[in-house]
Amino acid sequence: ISNDNKQNKAIRPSPTHPKTRGFLAGQTTLRNFLHLSKIDVPTAKEFLPFVIPVTTTSIGRISGYIAMSHVASSTLGTFDMAAHQIIFSIFCCLTPIPDALSQVAQSFVPGVYELKNKTEERARALKKTIGNFRKCGVGFGAFLVGLVSLIPVLSRYFTNDVEVLARVNGAIPGVGLFLLVNGLMCAGEGTLLGQKDLTFLRNMYAIFFFTVPAYMLRLKHRALTGVQTVGIGTMWAAFSGYNVIRTSIWHLRLAQLQRRTDQSVVEQDSL
Repeated sequence: ISNDNKQNKAIRPSPTHPKTRGFLAGQTTLRNFLHLSKIDVPTAKEFLPFVIPVTTTSIGRISGYIAMSHVASSTLGTFDMAAHQIIFSIFCCLTPIPDALSQVAQSFVPGVYELKNKTEERARALKKTIGNFRKCGVGFGAFLVGLVSLIPVLSRYFTNDVEVLARVNGAIPGVGLFLLVNGLMCAGEGTLLGQKDLTFLRNMYAIFFFTVPAYMLRLKHRALTGVQTVGIGTMWAAFSGYNVIRTSIWHLRLAQLQRRTDQSVVEQDSL
């Protein structure tokens, strides 16, 4: 028994190792937060490359929601605003579901991508891993669309107003399209993060930060000038178009990275 205990102690990671504890371990008191010099700087530096891309990603996502809510509150009528509140509440409950794909991809993909030997087996394993995440993304999308189909029933628990319910039903196609591809979007984004394609993601979300609100404000302008009749259905259709474009870009980028991986294998074999 004593030998087994010695072996377990040898295998168990040291509680003082920074990778085991994390660079904020033991630093969670108010005094330690106010004294940044106590943070394990070498370990913290390993997280620095992720700070700007992850921050830009979060801000890029939020900007679209803020712009959409602004257009709804400043341009649409009372019925559309009430319907938007119902739709957005249900939407916020459904969107976190496929986020698990992104986090799992960030955990699994580096194990294949960071292999030192650029062999054909590594390229095949990376391609198969990405393909599996895509399949999961399609499954999540189908599941979410099934939940979206229940919105006409669920919305009756929010209001009995016939006009508001009609506006809610008008937004369902846009919400359904957004969530249909959202599983693929999360799978693609997580896989890109797993391959540390941080600069690409940062740049794309920086573009989305400006383009999505700009398009929403264009809808507002067209509605206020009477050029176009804008309702909640129009707004959600535009927002779903953004998610389709984003998903397409992620997977086109993954295809490009896979071609580079395959090409590096060919070049290495030819040496």
